[in-house]
Amino acid sequence: MTTRNDRTTDTTARPISLTAPSGIDRAAHHRLDEAWLAAAWSHPSTRVFVVSGGQVLLDETEDGRTEIVMTPSFEAPMTEAHRYFLGTDEDGVCYFALQKDSLPGRIDQSARAAGLREAGMLLSDREAGLMVHAVALENWQRLHRFCSRCGERTVIAAAGHIRRCPACGAEHYPRTDPAVIMLVTDEEDRALLGRQVHWPEGRFSTLAGFVEPGETIEAAVRREVFEEAGVTVGPVEYVASQPWPFPSSLMLGFMAHATSPEITVDGEEIEEARWFSREDLRSAIEAGEVLPPFGVSIAARLVELWYGKPLPKPLNRG
Repeated sequence: MTTRNDRTTDTTARPISLTAPSGIDRAAHHRLDEAWLAAAWSHPSTRVFVVSGGQVLLDETEDGRTEIVMTPSFEAPMTEAHRYFLGTDEDGVCYFALQKDSLPGRIDQSARAAGLREAGMLLSDREAGLMVHAVALENWQRLHRFCSRCGERTVIAAAGHIRRCPACGAEHYPRTDPAVIMLVTDEEDRALLGRQVHWPEGRFSTLAGFVEPGETIEAAVRREVFEEAGVTVGPVEYVASQPWPFPSSLMLGFMAHATSPEITVDGEEIEEARWFSREDLRSAIEAGEVLPPFGVSIAARLVELWYGKPLPKPLNRG
C-alpha cells in the first residue's frame, strides 16, 4: 500500500469534513477523577449541550456563523448518569454533552435540530469535533446497555467512556468499526460509482464496506469492490480517514486501480454501478441525472481528488 502525500491541488488542500484539528484536549486522564469532574461541571465557564438521536440544537449568530446551542452547567437539563466529558480547550473551558430522550426547546424559537450530515458542513472545526465525539458516545451508550459476557445491565463510568458490569466485573469500551471506502479507477482513468438499493434514483457514490476479522484493509478494499461490483482491483493507495459515527465507523479512504473493467453488481447491496469519465460525471450532475455523494462525507472528497476540483452543481433549468 502506498500513501498519498504529494498532492498539491487546491482540492486536496481543503481538510476533509470532521477531520480537522478541533483544538480540544480530550483529557482522558480526568475521566476517572470524580472530584475533578465534579469541580469541572460546576465551574461557571463550563459549556454543555444536549445530544439526542444523533442531533443537537444549532443556532445562527449575529455575524452569520452557525453554532451548537450551549449553556452553562447550571442551566443544563438534569441528568444523573448520561453526562459525558468531552475535553477542554486552550482556555481551560470544559465541555460536556448530555444524552436525553429529546432535545430541549428554546424560548426564542430560533434554534433548530440537526444531525452531523448537516451540522458538519456548518460548524467550526471545534464544535464539529465536539459533536462527533458526543454523537459517537450516544450511539454506543444506546446500543450497549447490557454486558456481552453475562447479560447484566451495565453502568456508566469514566465520564461516559466505559460501561461496567456490576455482576461479572467486565468493562466495555466504545467500539469503532473500521470500514474501507474507495474510489476505483480503470485504465482510461474513469471512476467507478455505485448506487445502493435503498438510495433514491440517481444517487451515486464510491463503494464501501466493513473490514472483516483477520483481514487487512488492503484486502478489504479488493474484496468489497469484487463482491459489490465484480471488478478486480490491483494497487491500493491510502488517502485519509474520517470518523463516521453512524453508528460507530471509522472510514478509511483509498484510491484503487481496477485490473478489469467488467461490472457485475451483486444486486443485494449495489443495484447499479457505472464507469464515469470526468465529462460523463459533469454532464450527469449538471443535468440532474446523478446526485453526487454528500459534501460532508469522505466519499465526496475522494471523488473530488479524482475529478481535480470541487464537483459541479446541478444547473438551474427553471
